[in-house]
Amino acid sequence: MNTFGKIYTLTSFGESHGPALGGVIDGMPAGMTIDFDEVRRQMSRRRPGRDALVTPRNEADEVEFLSGIMDGITLGSPIGFIIRNTRQRSGDYREMEHAFRPGHADFTYTEKYGLRDWRGGGRASARETAARMVAGALAAQVLAMKGITVKARLVMAGGVPNTATGEDELCDEVREAIVAARAAGDSIGGVVECTVHGVPAGVGEPAAGKLQAMLAAAMMSVPAAKGFEYGMGFAGAARRGSEVIDNWVSAPDDPRGMRAAANNSGGIQGGISNGEDIVMRVAFKPTATLLRDVQTVDDSRNEITLHARGRHDPCVAVRAVPVVEAMAAMTVLDAFLLSKAHIPAGGL
Repeated sequence: MNTFGKIYTLTSFGESHGPALGGVIDGMPAGMTIDFDEVRRQMSRRRPGRDALVTPRNEADEVEFLSGIMDGITLGSPIGFIIRNTRQRSGDYREMEHAFRPGHADFTYTEKYGLRDWRGGGRASARETAARMVAGALAAQVLAMKGITVKARLVMAGGVPNTATGEDELCDEVREAIVAARAAGDSIGGVVECTVHGVPAGVGEPAAGKLQAMLAAAMMSVPAAKGFEYGMGFAGAARRGSEVIDNWVSAPDDPRGMRAAANNSGGIQGGISNGEDIVMRVAFKPTATLLRDVQTVDDSRNEITLHARGRHDPCVAVRAVPVVEAMAAMTVLDAFLLSKAHIPAGGL
């Protein structure tokens, strides 16, 4: 299950401390001119070591495209790429070779496969999302040609609202919360909100392929994601129908001739986009690796005290922002391409 999507797909490979990560993108339309500078910019947003508030593992995250692109133009064939790992320090994890780290996939991977890559979490590491950033950056460029934009921001970290509004910007209070957690050898979680603007009405595949189900599956595949909601989400469960109903009103200046007075539905009704902004939120847990003593067991089931070393994010939600954007772009492009597969009877 390392392939995402149905028409626009990414098959990713690689481990956190292996020679490289990479992937194969299929379903990219031919004739697209790729903005490689924009790909680099998107990669830099997720890149480790870019800021004092994230892991100090300083990777360049340069993408090497191997196929599917000639003279900067997509050929319609599979796009292969790699991202080389250059700053891995596997020795930092040697003491974890036999320890099951609390909150990590060490135990479950061992149960499933009979062994695990203990170097930085291996395939379960959030480093795997670097490949998703590439596929998302390309998908976003296709969507932009159709007037569709995807923007995400951190709205809360450690219970502190992020009042900053710029791309990837953090307010002073959130920065202080992250610094305090790191100083204590602890971590905090956060919530990322993502808005997709410009999706035309009619995108989505009921009943088993609803647009919100596709988005939820994509977001919940991101490491450390613990919750997903769209539109009014869980808050709507405590309200009356009269308070949250999306009344339609006439709007001659809208291509649909109408619009929703509110957008409590989050741009999706019946699993299909209704032309309003698609708004979703993803909750991320506090980083499981704590730089303090924790109690656990080893693979012989002996109780041990583990003091983790290595380079870790005190708040994974910070670098999850561009990953959420990437997954949303991939999913919406895939759903858009799927919607084009429906041909009215008169058009056959």
